[in-house]
Amino acid sequence: MKKFKFQIAAALTAGIMLVGTSCEDFLDVPVVGQLSEAQLTSLEGIDATLIGAYSQVNGRDQRMSSPSNWVWGSIRGGDANKGTDPGDFATINPIQRFEANPTIDVIENNWQGLYEGIARANSTLRLLAMRGEDVSDAQAANIEGQARFLRGHYYFELWRNYNRVPIMDVDNDYGTEGFNELRNDQDVLPFVIADFQFAVDNLPATQAQVGRVNSWAAKSYLAKVYMYQQRFSDAKQLFDDIIANGVTSNGLSYGLVPYYDDMFRGANDNHQESIWAYQSAAGTGSVNNANPEFDLNFPYNTGPNGPGNCCGFFQPSFSFVNSFRTNAQGLPLIDNSFNQPANRVANDQGINSDQPFTPDAGNLDPRLDHTVGRRGIPYLDWQDHPGQAWIRNQPNGGPYSPKKYVYQRAEEGTFQDNASWTPGYTGINIMIIRFADVLLMAAEAEVELGNLERARELVNRVRERAVNSKLLRDDGSMAANYVVGLYESAWTDANTARTAVRFERKLELGMEGQRFYDLVRWGIAKEELDFYFAHDAAILVAALGGSSFTPGRDELLPIPQFQIDLMGDRLVQNPGFN
Repeated sequence: MKKFKFQIAAALTAGIMLVGTSCEDFLDVPVVGQLSEAQLTSLEGIDATLIGAYSQVNGRDQRMSSPSNWVWGSIRGGDANKGTDPGDFATINPIQRFEANPTIDVIENNWQGLYEGIARANSTLRLLAMRGEDVSDAQAANIEGQARFLRGHYYFELWRNYNRVPIMDVDNDYGTEGFNELRNDQDVLPFVIADFQFAVDNLPATQAQVGRVNSWAAKSYLAKVYMYQQRFSDAKQLFDDIIANGVTSNGLSYGLVPYYDDMFRGANDNHQESIWAYQSAAGTGSVNNANPEFDLNFPYNTGPNGPGNCCGFFQPSFSFVNSFRTNAQGLPLIDNSFNQPANRVANDQGINSDQPFTPDAGNLDPRLDHTVGRRGIPYLDWQDHPGQAWIRNQPNGGPYSPKKYVYQRAEEGTFQDNASWTPGYTGINIMIIRFADVLLMAAEAEVELGNLERARELVNRVRERAVNSKLLRDDGSMAANYVVGLYESAWTDANTARTAVRFERKLELGMEGQRFYDLVRWGIAKEELDFYFAHDAAILVAALGGSSFTPGRDELLPIPQFQIDLMGDRLVQNPGFN
């Protein structure tokens, strides 16, 4: 069964964005100068606008609205720093230092991209209300469920970044009378929950195309929202059902991919762990159908024996790399002692070009080397990471490279796109929710409900995959000293269990745009980020020196100044940014 791919191929007609796709077994809408109401309200026309709402998920030309959240979730969360030269994409510099202001262009880009997705979802819903006779009730419910799922996603992303934002429904969207009455004076989450609940109630368990969301994806997203509200009992009820019975849109029972790196390979797209993923495509004629937000985030100047060639952004942090140190039992150092001199991952710890290479001999969790490029360790199927030769500016970003969602040599020309200025566009799906994320959220809910042993069971299920994911060299030897184990002793202390679950999310979901949002919802952003800055800013002084997190302000982004200027006193700025 083929997934569907998105390719913008139409114009604005009557205020509605029409879209075609690049997949031969899916909808193909020709570009025309004028469409009749019958065409727009047919099943084919309505579904075209729905594809437009899907296609905006990766941000397209507004890359900072992508759910990869590499800046908003990973860089702000301490997984990584911006890296590369300080002058490149310099508006990210104040983001990573928590010195944001309302005029920064990347913040406006995030806002606009997410509202573009909302406008597209609303266009689908508006047409659906006028549907033609060829649209059955069952088809209408399915389409509405998908559109409202997508709208819920876009609003959830806005809520996490800005809290209160204008709620644009089909009756007060762009070009309608109610637009001029919009304000950001309402709680957004009830609206989000209503959209996801509708999707839960109306979407089927499987879909004709795997890229479409199903009822299990809606349950997973709804449970995630409940976790932000600390509605742990409600979340647990959904998680229990998802873990026991959930299936992908193409009918695969949810489970963990046996080998960690296989999740991020294009040939395995839409595997059993992929609850909802953006359906990326290479070779369609537009790199916007690939992953346009990642074109900068490859090792630098790799030549023919490495991926991307540009540009050295999104470099894993020292503290993040050190977090993968394990003790004699193969367990993580959840007391945060990993940054102490005796526990640091010594491989390339310094940033001086003349520092000799000494492989790290300590115990490590192998997920490190599926997530981070380190000197002397195989970088996918390319070669051993050569160190500074692939780093654009070590004093500004450190010695490490990103690795997840980077294409292999074997994927060149198939899951990698050569149609633009850099080959750093991939057709590898970006997972927005995956099964390990659900297992760890479920473990978190169990801790808060006092079910510590159930939480340990769920965490160990994730760690078992890590045990089976040791990175091997061509001769069959381990690439590093991987010592990783399960939590064998019973969990009897809630604080210890809570810390273990949270640390496991850091290791399992690192560099996937999750960390900052987790820290904020747990209420520990200040202590964790100050701990990160205390270590990393002492090494990367120019990039991070003097950085600190201010509670009551830095949990959110400022509302873009352009939007405030546009809407006047109808938009209230977030605290601390006036």
